[in-house]
This record gives sequence, C-alpha cells and structure tokens, in this order.
Amino acid sequence: MHTLRRFSAAKLAKAVSRWPSRLKGTGGRPSAPLGSRILTSPDDIFKHNMWDHVHWTEEDKENARQKAEENSCIQIPKEEQGKFDTEAHQYWDKFYEMHQDKFFKDRKWLFLEFPELLPSGAKSQATNRCLGVEQASYLQPTGSSVDTDTRHQQHNGTTHHHNHQESCAATQTTTFPGQHASFRILEVGCGVGNSVFPIVDSLKGTDAFLYCCDFSTCAIQLVKDHPGYDDSVCHAFVHDICEEMASFPFPPQSLDVILAVFVLSSIHPERTQGVVNRLSTYLKHGGIFLFRDYGRYDLSQLRFKRGRCLSENFYTRGDGTCVYFFTKDEVHDLFSNAGLQEIQNLEDRRLQVNRGKKVAMHRVWMQSKFRKPYPPSPS
Repeated sequence: MHTLRRFSAAKLAKAVSRWPSRLKGTGGRPSAPLGSRILTSPDDIFKHNMWDHVHWTEEDKENARQKAEENSCIQIPKEEQGKFDTEAHQYWDKFYEMHQDKFFKDRKWLFLEFPELLPSGAKSQATNRCLGVEQASYLQPTGSSVDTDTRHQQHNGTTHHHNHQESCAATQTTTFPGQHASFRILEVGCGVGNSVFPIVDSLKGTDAFLYCCDFSTCAIQLVKDHPGYDDSVCHAFVHDICEEMASFPFPPQSLDVILAVFVLSSIHPERTQGVVNRLSTYLKHGGIFLFRDYGRYDLSQLRFKRGRCLSENFYTRGDGTCVYFFTKDEVHDLFSNAGLQEIQNLEDRRLQVNRGKKVAMHRVWMQSKFRKPYPPSPS
C-alpha cells in the first residue's frame, strides 16, 4: 500500500538525499523549534514518530495520484449527495455527541505557528508556554510568521490610525459582545474548543476578545460547559458559515484575526469561495485570515475506499462528515478572489512513522496567512 510503506534502506537513502531543509511556499521561516526534525540518515527513521519537510519523489507523486484516482472512480450518485450538505450539522452533532471533547487535543502549538492570534503584549508569554510543550504535540505543520508589531507598523505608519478608526466605528454601532476590546479574533468551526481554550488562557489580562462559532449545537454547548470558558473574554455561538443571510454578533470590519483550522475542508467546494468572501468582510483593513487544513494526497485522502467520493478530491466519511483536500494554488485563488493578499502559503509535507509496525506514512497539510489590504490613500 502506498500510504503504509515499508522503506528499504536503499530507497530511504535515495529519498533522504533529496529532502530539503525548508518548506515549499511563500513566507518560509527557520524550522526551530517546531519542524526541526530533518531525516538525514535512513538508519534514523524509526527514532521519532514524525519527520519534517519531506521531499516526494516522482514515484511518490505518481503512486499518490493513482491511489486517489482509484478511490474516486466510483462516486456517490448525485441524487444521494444532497444530504451530506443539507444535513451536515446533524452529522457533526452526532459526532460531538459520541466523542464529546475526547477526540481532539488542545492546539497548544497555535501561537508558534500563528503569533498573529495574540495582541503584542500577550505574545511572549504564550510563546514561552508553547516552547515548553513536549515534542509529542509537534505533529502539527510548521510555517512562517509575520510579527504582529511589524504588521501594525506597515503602510507608512497608517496602520494604527486605520485600526483605531475602525475600532471606534465598530463600538458606535449597536452594543455587541467584545464591543470595547481593541483586538478581536473569530474562530470559525471551533468544535469543542481545542483552539478556544489555549487562546482564552492567553487573552486574560489583555484588551482582547475571542468569538468562536460552530454550526453544531452540541459542540457549542460543550464549549460553554467547559470550566475554562470565560464570557468576559469569549463569546461562543451557533452559526452556519454557509448560510448567506445568517448574521454575526459583531459588525463588518471589526475583526483583527479570523482563524479557520480544518474547517473549510468540511464544506462543499462549490460553497467555499462564498464563505471566504463573506468572512473577509468582517476583517478590519490590515486584519489577517489564518488557515490550516488538509493538503492534496494526504494520507487520509489515500485511505478512502471506493464509493466514498462525492466529487473530485471531496469525500464523505462513514459518519457522514465530509472532507476536501486542497492544493497550494487553490488556496491562493480562494483567498485572493476574496480580495486578500498572500503573506504565507505553505504546503507542508511530513513523514509520519509508526515505530511499532515499522511503517512510514506521508502527511500533507496546507498552512496559509492572508491579509486584508488597506484602501488606496487619497492623493
């Protein structure tokens, strides 16, 4: 099987010699502290459970393409596909009712990969906590960062002026949660709060506020019932980001950051552009959209059996939830078409190792950052 492969020493040596030391994409950064495990000797492959910045050979690429072609040659009939879209919230409700908050781990890696999530005063403290996280949690992809302070100093010194004006404009509308915060974050598709609670812990004592939403009523109730939930810095609410007429509890151009982690892949690809377009209207000028999701030919795509494909690179799992697998070009077009400017767009390829079974598996994730540009200055 391509996805679970036993590597010979000769094949590993050939592959290792081609592996680069940096990620492919816009805005690569030095790999330490995460993403620093580079396999340089085939003899070392089973020393760790993940290796970073893996180069795929032409054979790897062709095997993956063929496997995806095989598992998508039989598609679910069109007349049966509609329920996976119209009843999506029911499938996810059942998922969270079954798994509660036991399925996913808290994303303590967030602030290393996405320091833009925090106002400048909270960044160093959160980063220090992340650096203390055991290497077991480093399984997430790595990428570059654009320092929030640097971001606020761009555009010939106009950033602070624009953000101050927008913040004031937002607070002059109807009262809303987080109205008086100077720094606002929205996480869409928050699930049971695996990003929420690491963020909330780091926002306490700052002038920042987090909004988090999911279309699963069960998931949002689990967030609100969590002992770490604090409505002085967080507002959780049920919301379907695919619903064009649904309103948010805050005005347009009021957010500094939008976070979408393994969310857009669960949406039908024909709806995704509209979702990003609508979400982008809530960003302030200079605000940033942070994205992490599945990449094309990830292990999880190649593991699908025939008869689970809805459309090209879009599948439904046995529990009725869906997943799409992105390419770097698709991600670029998705956000650029919404009027956002690319800061980072990475295709993060890793080698995941099962040391007990002596098998190695290819993982592919996308990690990207896009900023809402400022309007042209009047001449």
